[in-house]
Amino acid sequence: MTEVSTPATALSQRLKTETADLHERMHQLMARAEPFASRERYARFVAAQYLFQQDVEHLFEDPAVQTLVRDLAERGRATDSRADLLDLQAPVPQEGIATEGVTAPEALGWLYVSEGSTLGAAFLLKEVGDKLGLHAGFGARNLAAYPEGRARAWKRFVAALDAPALSATHDRVIDGARAAYGRFGQLLEDQFGLATQSALADAH
Repeated sequence: MTEVSTPATALSQRLKTETADLHERMHQLMARAEPFASRERYARFVAAQYLFQQDVEHLFEDPAVQTLVRDLAERGRATDSRADLLDLQAPVPQEGIATEGVTAPEALGWLYVSEGSTLGAAFLLKEVGDKLGLHAGFGARNLAAYPEGRARAWKRFVAALDAPALSATHDRVIDGARAAYGRFGQLLEDQFGLATQSALADAH
């Protein structure tokens, strides 16, 4: 009897499935942070975004990442986040890069988290416009779509993830994505004092 081989699950699908718990945690942290309650609170979110995007863009220097994702120059939002902070007259945070020593393939997991947030930011852009009067030209550049549109940029990135060149390193890419989610979660907790709030709640 001839065995029928089961096709391997695409890396993009594994990333979605195996980081679903961390993606849900981001939703919970954002709900607790209430970043659209005021411009001051939104500026804290942008500060977290700025630091995270610096971490991500540091990975663009890796030649292996450049080979795997050929349109890196069009990605990343650190510059936009910094401009938003200046629009909001908020301080630009200074902090060390968290991705020192991170290389491909783990770096692709960090990019997955960043690019996924860009894809989903359309809803946030509408919310920040409705509630705070900000837009892609002032205060909310970091939430704007790429010039070619969110869907097209995302599909091209997914094609890079699912390329055969990464077939033997899926677990390492997923490890990178989990680390990236952990980093952004920590940045949100730091900017909004969420860990302190939880500790105070537990004390009572």
